[in-house]
Amino acid sequence: MTSGLVSIITPTYNCGKFIAETINSVLAQTYTNWEMIVVDDCSNDDTKEIVESFARNNNKIKYHRLDINSGAAVARTIAMQLANGELMAFLDSDDLWMPDKLQRQIDFMKTKGIAFSGTSYEQIDENGKPLGKVIKAIKKTNYKRLLLDCPVGNSTVMYNVNVLGKFEVPNIRKRNDDALWLRMLKKEQYIWGMPDILMKYRIRANSISSNKLQLIKYHWYLYREIEQLNIISSACHICWWCLLKVFMFK
Repeated sequence: MTSGLVSIITPTYNCGKFIAETINSVLAQTYTNWEMIVVDDCSNDDTKEIVESFARNNNKIKYHRLDINSGAAVARTIAMQLANGELMAFLDSDDLWMPDKLQRQIDFMKTKGIAFSGTSYEQIDENGKPLGKVIKAIKKTNYKRLLLDCPVGNSTVMYNVNVLGKFEVPNIRKRNDDALWLRMLKKEQYIWGMPDILMKYRIRANSISSNKLQLIKYHWYLYREIEQLNIISSACHICWWCLLKVFMFK
């Protein structure tokens, strides 16, 4: 691992409409010791051309294309395997970082002496317009709390690879970020939350993640097959998630 280097993990699929803005939010970082690893899950739009145009002008941006469409979990795992950094940060290919995101989060982790953190974030629409909703990071999230309702924004997370090592992302098409944090929380007690709003999360109308009812099956698989909770516990967690996400429209 290269000391001080932040490896930015970015799986992508058909994000040509957004990925240039995402990359530009990385190029605008005040902390400059980073590498950005973009793993393309066989996009059939102009994602490849856009990322390669950035990579030609900046060798810190690295593009890797999968041979077959395999899902975000596989793309994320391969990006993590290719990473060289002491720190690893996650950024989806349609989300945006504030310019001082890396620097402030690194400072936060050093000051607190912690290895695993996330930040608060705000929601934007497809066109980048603020939706007036901020998701506040809670002070600390442990395994049991994350099982109830993941309060951690994927594109806010950073962790110390020297402390926790590398991981294989559980191979589930959706909610694989939740599954990864759960796996990591078996080694580290907490994900520590920063109150600072350092990421913009894009809500896309046609995204499967925007369909709360459709996500129930992924949560069931996460609880039963990956975390191996019993049927009663899994059902209780699903009911709690539905109460929060479906009926309260969180």
